[in-house]
Amino acid sequence: MHPVMRLISRRHADGSRPGYRSDGHRIALAIEGGSSRGTYSSGMVMALEELGLTRCFDSVYGASAGALNGAWLLSGRALTGMRGWWDPEIMRRVINPWRLLLGGAVVDTDYLVNTVYQETTPMDFPAILANPVTFHPLATDADSGESVDLRQYIHRVEDLQAALRATTCLPVLAGGPISMGGRRFVDAGLAEPLPFRTALMQGATHVLVLRTRRATERPTRPSRRQGMLVPRLFPGLKTVWEQQYARDLADEQLLTELPSVMSVRPPTDAPDVTALERDPKILRKAVMLGRQAVHATLAA
Repeated sequence: MHPVMRLISRRHADGSRPGYRSDGHRIALAIEGGSSRGTYSSGMVMALEELGLTRCFDSVYGASAGALNGAWLLSGRALTGMRGWWDPEIMRRVINPWRLLLGGAVVDTDYLVNTVYQETTPMDFPAILANPVTFHPLATDADSGESVDLRQYIHRVEDLQAALRATTCLPVLAGGPISMGGRRFVDAGLAEPLPFRTALMQGATHVLVLRTRRATERPTRPSRRQGMLVPRLFPGLKTVWEQQYARDLADEQLLTELPSVMSVRPPTDAPDVTALERDPKILRKAVMLGRQAVHATLAA
């Protein structure tokens, strides 16, 4: 049994709770981003909630869509909240490429966080703030390219909502950067799409990583169009943008070498889900496959 799975299993059997541990370890849940590919990790957090494993973690780190899914898990409403991923009306409103022709944002994070998450499928924001399992949404500093843990700026519900918009703020596609603490932030995926490094740096002894790429799926280079546009509009992102592909390859290699880090990935025959996918059949299938992947790995 993998060391991460063994420790989660022991905590689950012992009824261990955050704040009352005696094993001397810190388990972090790190959830990969990927925009619509986040449907895979959304199914995975549904399964964690179903299995009653949320309390086995000490912290949850999320990048981009992974942070949204982590928030749903810590709100205690993952099973109901994830339905929005395949709701055609919601997805058409959140992702609309035609808006770009009118000068609007392709991805409307304001509607997602401040309308869908408050009125359509309400997220329990106060429950996240009060949860003893700490929440760490990451984002990229738009002026330096640095990966930043936004937890330091989250004190109220409004701060948490701003953090969820910041971590998912795709440059150009989601409009301008989101300001927090006097800094400007864009999507976490530019600097740290796999948030396990920050978790380890902040003291995690074990990390369970929920992946949105299949084991047979390699990182891809950013498109040439974005490569010309993003650094021009955000000069501070030039270096991190150019280093993305090499960093993603390095992360993939490192994940195979760290004995205290375990990954759960979609099955090898899972369908391709593009970053701006809106097809409800594909999205719902991805959610269900992610859910099955965790059950197959952790249910025992």
